[in-house]
Amino acid sequence: MLVKINAAALQGIDAIPVTVECAYDIKGFDYTIVGLPDTAVKESHQRISAALKECGYTIPRGDYIINLSPADIKKEGSAYDLPIAIGMMASCGIIKADNISHYMIMGELSLDGSLLPIKGVLPMAIEARSEQLEGILVPSANVMEAAVVNRLNVYGVDNIIDVVDFLNGQRQLEPTVINTREMFSQQVNRYDFDFSEVKGQENVKRAFEVACAGGHNILLIGSPGSGKSMMAKRLPSILPPFTLQEALETTKIHSVAGKLERGSTLMTCRPFRSPHHTISPIALVGGGSNPMPGEISLAHNGILFLDEFPEFSRQVLEVMRQPLEDRHITISRAKYSVDYPAGFMLVASMNPCPCGYYNHPTKKCICAPGAVQRYINRISGPLLDRIDLQIEVAPVEFDQMSSTVPAESSEDIRQRVIAARQIQTERYKDIKDVHCNAQMTSKLLHQYAEPDAEGLELLRDAMTRLNMSARAYDRILKVARTIADLDGCAQVMGRHVQEAISYRNLDRANWAETGW
Repeated sequence: MLVKINAAALQGIDAIPVTVECAYDIKGFDYTIVGLPDTAVKESHQRISAALKECGYTIPRGDYIINLSPADIKKEGSAYDLPIAIGMMASCGIIKADNISHYMIMGELSLDGSLLPIKGVLPMAIEARSEQLEGILVPSANVMEAAVVNRLNVYGVDNIIDVVDFLNGQRQLEPTVINTREMFSQQVNRYDFDFSEVKGQENVKRAFEVACAGGHNILLIGSPGSGKSMMAKRLPSILPPFTLQEALETTKIHSVAGKLERGSTLMTCRPFRSPHHTISPIALVGGGSNPMPGEISLAHNGILFLDEFPEFSRQVLEVMRQPLEDRHITISRAKYSVDYPAGFMLVASMNPCPCGYYNHPTKKCICAPGAVQRYINRISGPLLDRIDLQIEVAPVEFDQMSSTVPAESSEDIRQRVIAARQIQTERYKDIKDVHCNAQMTSKLLHQYAEPDAEGLELLRDAMTRLNMSARAYDRILKVARTIADLDGCAQVMGRHVQEAISYRNLDRANWAETGW
């Protein structure tokens, strides 16, 4: 008897339909699985046999052939345990096959018959709805994740006995239903860190506000202990809140990567990823023998924080150049090609020199002449070209640290950021792939960011007197446009250009000249 079970395979951050075909013949004594299964899928036979025996089911001897269709797509992972087991039981008559085609079935089997959580349940549920199936059966640990998808019956099951009884009509399972919008609105913007806890550093807070308002990348340069990492961790709290679409897209990425906590549903806080500087290029951009999203995709719609920026290998830093511009990355290998979104905001921090105390107000730099420039040169010019704001972070003075006056909260800063983003949303509503000022093209710069006469003169003077590089010109105008949006001005004024120029420290030709 031939039975077909609806399943799914992950491709990038989406799921594609897979049919588990099980054929049983009483003649013979064999078990064959075809359709490009990986090792985990091939090992399912041992897990299924042990689980069914433990649960009291006896599979008759015979010839079982399992085909995972389409056969030209590689099937990976242990999530096919449950559909293969159900297919085998249905093909030999233990389960009624009448309504099996109405459901998608996915799950990993433990040896005692219980179901373990799997990766990628959210895109699988979305695919089940697009295939117009009645429902999806998944492990109970994944049910809240799948229940985000409306117009689909989502059933959480604890063990294979529940699945068999449900399909045979001997047990009723209640679908899990959640009010996604209500839950999302209640949980959004709940962060553990707040800028009200940061003493002093008003100039850095202002730079963060500008960066978040325009989606600009930012580099912090300061001595050890000046608060670079502490403030960077609070950046997500002043970003505009997730939209429902952004939350769904980000949750899909983390679901595919297996990063969601058990029992979790939609992500409501923007991601903050902070990989160590020993990370490999593949771990950063994604890929591998079993392709998975990298850190830049896990930071999608959030922040990628690279601490000790010059300590990252040159190869790792250079692979970020294309994703920073295109906001997505295509991983192409001999056997596959996948696309991952990578619309992140880059926040990097570094010491100004190897010893860490160049330009420190009280401590003397002990680096040899030229060491500061060599340290800065670890970061290539094309990569620095993609960082709009470069801020020096000075140590906090004692009077500021000991002050009991409360600092401005993240909520107050976020409201100004949201207002500026709304202006940009309206400005670029008819322009494809441009959502904020950081994404402006040269044509849009001339259209929306031309400064007044005072601003143009300030820009000319800065380029000449400070000997700034040519690449700083566009960046200054983009940041000035964002400052004007925060100020509620349609025209970029001189004061906006002046502030934007102050955020280009590394473009000054004499910044890294060593002299005591």
